[in-house]
Amino acid sequence: MLRGLASGLGAATADAAFGFVAAFGLTAVSGFLVRQQFALGLVGGGFLCFLGVRTFLGAPAAGGASRKSGSLSSSYASTLALTLANPATILSFAAVFAGLGLGSADDYLSAGRMVVGVFLGSAAWWVILSSGAGLLRSRVDDRWMRAINRLSGAVLFAFGVYALSRI
Repeated sequence: MLRGLASGLGAATADAAFGFVAAFGLTAVSGFLVRQQFALGLVGGGFLCFLGVRTFLGAPAAGGASRKSGSLSSSYASTLALTLANPATILSFAAVFAGLGLGSADDYLSAGRMVVGVFLGSAAWWVILSSGAGLLRSRVDDRWMRAINRLSGAVLFAFGVYALSRI
């Protein structure tokens, strides 16, 4: 549960970083990511397809994840890096923030509140997700895990195909 929470906080930190870039209008950074959209979309979409096939065909992990694999900081850092590798996130934040009127004025207090809200919302989601997974861990058998793997693999593959179709 703690590794899931650490991973979630890595994702929340990346979301807040993208939210910061979008909210404060740092167009140089967002412009760079938009210009790299083709290459990042190709790599990201291909990786999602690979991960989807691997998850779909993979056997459920015997006994679950090891409790001694990696540190909390490595869980945080790896998820932070993975989330930062998705430039579409900044486009989403920029669209939402523009729709809410951020960026049309120099209202730094509202922009700061929005970034804090993004972080807290993302962190809350990961607390709920990690806690739920921790509570259900002992109730899920191999048959359930196989079904979850197949569903997850199909969804990941579909997202990969969708990402590749948009480039």
